Amino acid sequence: MKRQRNGPWTKYLLALGVSTGVSLLLYAYAALRNDSLAYGYLPWNLLLSWIPLAIAIRLSVVLRKKLWSSWEAMLTSALWLIFLPNSFYMITDYVHLQDVHRFDLLYDTAMFTSFIFTGVILGFTSLVLIHAQFRKRFSSNTSTVIISLILLLCSFGIFIGRDLRWNSWDFLTNPGGLLFDVTDRLTHLSSYPQMMLTVITFTILLLSLYRMLWYGAGLARNFSLKDIE
Repeated sequence: MKRQRNGPWTKYLLALGVSTGVSLLLYAYAALRNDSLAYGYLPWNLLLSWIPLAIAIRLSVVLRKKLWSSWEAMLTSALWLIFLPNSFYMITDYVHLQDVHRFDLLYDTAMFTSFIFTGVILGFTSLVLIHAQFRKRFSSNTSTVIISLILLLCSFGIFIGRDLRWNSWDFLTNPGGLLFDVTDRLTHLSSYPQMMLTVITFTILLLSLYRMLWYGAGLARNFSLKDIE
C-alpha cells in the first residue's frame, strides 16, 4: 500500500519547512534593514537542527528491516545522538541578543524565537521518532527513562558547546581533545558547579517541554469533546 503523498507526516514536514523559510525571511529582512550579516550563525544552527531529524527518519527506515544491534542501526543511532544536541543548543543563542544594538530589539527577539522554536521542534520531532521505536521494544516506563537519559546527555552537550566551544564535528576532527575535556569535567564534578547547574537546568527544561509535546501529540490524535466536558 502506497503512502499518501499528502498524509499527516508530509504536511508536518511541510510545516517545518515553512517555519524554516519564515525564519530565513526574517533574517534576510533584518540583514537588509541593518546592512549587516550579524547573527549569521542562526541560519547555520537551524540547518544543523535538521540533521538529527533526517538521521532519525533514516534510522526508522533501517529498523523496519534490521535489528537495532546491526552495525548500520548502531552507527546511525550514534550519529543521531551526536547531532541531536545542536537542536536544543539553539536555546542558548538568546544570549547573543545583547551583543549587537540594532534598529528594533523586539524584531530581533521575534527573529531569534522563530529560529530557536523551529530548531527545538525539529529536535523533539526526531526524538519522538526514536521514542516510538523504543516503545515497540520496551515498556513505557523503560522508554521514558531512556529518553530522559538522552536529554541529560543533550544538556551536557549544550554545556560543552556553549562553555567549552566544542561542536558535533569535533567528534570526527578532534576526538582526543574533546574526550580530554569531557573526561576532566566528569571526573571532577565538584570543581565545576556551573556545569552542574547548566546540565540540571536544561535537563529539567527539555524534559518538561518534551513531555508536553509527547502528551499533546497523543491528545491531538485522540481528542474528543467528551474529554473536556
